[in-house]
Amino acid sequence: MNQKIKSLVYIALYGALFVVLDFLANTFNLFVMPQGGRLSLGTIALILSSYHLGWKKGVIVCVVAVFLMLVTGSVNYYGMFSFLFDYLFAYGVYGLSSLFKNYKKLYCGIIVTSLIRLAFSTIAGIVVWEVPFWGSLSYNASYIIPTMIVDLIIVPLLYEKITPLLK
Repeated sequence: MNQKIKSLVYIALYGALFVVLDFLANTFNLFVMPQGGRLSLGTIALILSSYHLGWKKGVIVCVVAVFLMLVTGSVNYYGMFSFLFDYLFAYGVYGLSSLFKNYKKLYCGIIVTSLIRLAFSTIAGIVVWEVPFWGSLSYNASYIIPTMIVDLIIVPLLYEKITPLLK
């Protein structure tokens, strides 16, 4: 199969996996915050795409995923700044996961990109909602940290199992 077609198929596959995982989290109302934000299972697909396809295609998958969120109606933003910081930048950063080296089965990229997402969402909380720094940080950490923990458990398990199949 042509390499460009193969890459396109993988991007579509990870985008579809993101939609399915996001749908499951939304359907079962897994850890939903009152003003937006929830435990996100879709980040599993975004991180896996980065580790499998590399950071450039990983970022493409993340951007596609954000626009799929718009199509499925699973976004809750208030203006362009909110969209950029709460969605495009916050989810787009997961595409960079593969840039950070793993250390003894600890996927450092998951930690670093989750913390960067937390920073983007905290900034959005300060600017859009006019919440003080500590309020925005604690609100956003209450669902981003659990998402990171789930990612730290599931991504290494899945990556270890699917890597031989992808070669």
